[in-house]
Amino acid sequence: MSEEKQSRERKKGVTGKAFSFTLLRRVLAYVRPYRGIFFLSLSISFIFAFLSLVRPLLMRYTVDNYILLPDPPMLLNMTMLMLVVLIGEALVQFADTYLTNWIGQSIIRDLRVDVYRHILSLRLKYFDNTPIGMLVTRAVSDIETIADIFSEGLIVIMSDVLKILVIVGVMFYFNVKLTLVCLSTIPILLVATNWFKNAIRVVFQDVRTQVSRLNTYVQEHITGMSLVQIFGREEKEMEKFEEINAAHRDANVRSVWYYSVFFPIVEMLSSASLALLVWWGGKGVLQGTVTPGDLMLFILFIHMLFRPIRQLADRFNTLQMGMVGSERVFKVLDTKASIENIGSLGADNISGAIEFKNVWFAYNDEDWVLRDISFSVKKGEKIALVGATGAGKSSVINLLGRFYEYNKGEILIDGKNIRDYELGSLKKNVGVVLQDVFLFSDTIANNISLNNPEITMDKIKEAAEFVGAGSFINRLPGNYQYNVMERGSTLSAGQRQLISFIRAYAYDPRILVLDEATSSIDTESEQLIQKATEKLTRGRTSIIIAHRLATIQNADRILVFEKGKLIEEGNHKELLEKGGQYRKLYEMQFREEPVA
Repeated sequence: MSEEKQSRERKKGVTGKAFSFTLLRRVLAYVRPYRGIFFLSLSISFIFAFLSLVRPLLMRYTVDNYILLPDPPMLLNMTMLMLVVLIGEALVQFADTYLTNWIGQSIIRDLRVDVYRHILSLRLKYFDNTPIGMLVTRAVSDIETIADIFSEGLIVIMSDVLKILVIVGVMFYFNVKLTLVCLSTIPILLVATNWFKNAIRVVFQDVRTQVSRLNTYVQEHITGMSLVQIFGREEKEMEKFEEINAAHRDANVRSVWYYSVFFPIVEMLSSASLALLVWWGGKGVLQGTVTPGDLMLFILFIHMLFRPIRQLADRFNTLQMGMVGSERVFKVLDTKASIENIGSLGADNISGAIEFKNVWFAYNDEDWVLRDISFSVKKGEKIALVGATGAGKSSVINLLGRFYEYNKGEILIDGKNIRDYELGSLKKNVGVVLQDVFLFSDTIANNISLNNPEITMDKIKEAAEFVGAGSFINRLPGNYQYNVMERGSTLSAGQRQLISFIRAYAYDPRILVLDEATSSIDTESEQLIQKATEKLTRGRTSIIIAHRLATIQNADRILVFEKGKLIEEGNHKELLEKGGQYRKLYEMQFREEPVA
């Protein structure tokens, strides 16, 4: 389906979709902890709707009784009374605005916590297929639109509707003919409002889509800026950004166009209604059938009537857009892509014996990455996985840590299926040191402990000295409080790798996985890491993945993978003597990189 057709389908779906009370009820479920404040806010909004009528009525009474029939002392008293009412209105309006916004912000705080907690629980496969920028949009700006349901939508709409009904009722009470004259333009206004509401809803949906698209593009390309600059793609990427940014601008301009048309229409109708009132009411004053106070009252009521009517279209649109935002957010919350955690066994006391039994695995459908894999690892044994890129080595690690779920077969730890272990406990005791080390924009200490209160500063320093990285950390400004910036950009690849080793030691896992941990680093760091590897793996079940065969020659066993199958197994000497795939890899590597 083309992008243009998809856009038409999206717009069609939005236009034809009625307001969802089911969705609104789901949003209102988050009001439950704050229902006292919610009903207080609702009551204050209703009080404000009635209180706003008091000043116009006082002005009518004052004009007819203390201006036309001069009474300066009472005129002053009535003026002071209107000032008191005005102050009361201001206080009530302050309370109304503050409480509705407080409720909205409290609800999106709770909702954002739920969304982020759910995102944390999602399996890695979900992130493989979902743009990060889109998730950022859902968790940040889409949730903000939900706050508007309360601060500018639901409660305010109820208050405005009540205010309109009360004003119209009071107008009919005082003068039916003047009321009908004032309301003569309302049918045209209702048609214009309905047109605006439907049109702007479609446009706003497009705005939200373009916001998500822009966030995704910017997030991805700033993250990959080094690649853009290395290949000299700045100009092309700028052209693509300008295209996306222009689409974002055009969507917003379309919304501005509808506002630019609708609000002048409302002002024209309001002015027309006022002109008709002055004409008809003025005749009535001259004929003695309408008092000057009544004429002033109706003039004020026209302003009070058209303002909420004009805003109602925007309020309904805000409410609808809050519903659009909530639908997107709840779609993330409803995503069933979490690793099932039904295990009850703790993994803190496992010995570390591992067994793969006829394991099959595919990231997508039956495009098998691992095919009928079987092997075992004894307690405290150090094994290495080797093979060409895409042979399935990293997939073995992903399954062992339950980052992904295997399709067929069985994986056992200490003779028990890994799905029988509680997920958090299992991950805590399977430590992984990745090739591409990710560091947060935080201190070295926090990147090691990951803000775990059980890992104290003394333990962090002990781990750093054990790994042999204490000296380089102590040379940094602030030592362990040094901020490594985003993704550890202020550190070298070797230094980032050493921090990941410190982290692994500090968490003290029963099973340790080193995934290409010595690739792409300098010789000095590699020597430190090899020494740290010897210390970390001593007496601990360890799995090492490496392209550099020199780093795994002392492994107890080496497993050779090719195209998702385990084709050879043995120690370094045995595999060389077999003359199979391992020997080919060894000879190929050391022809290119002779060993001193």
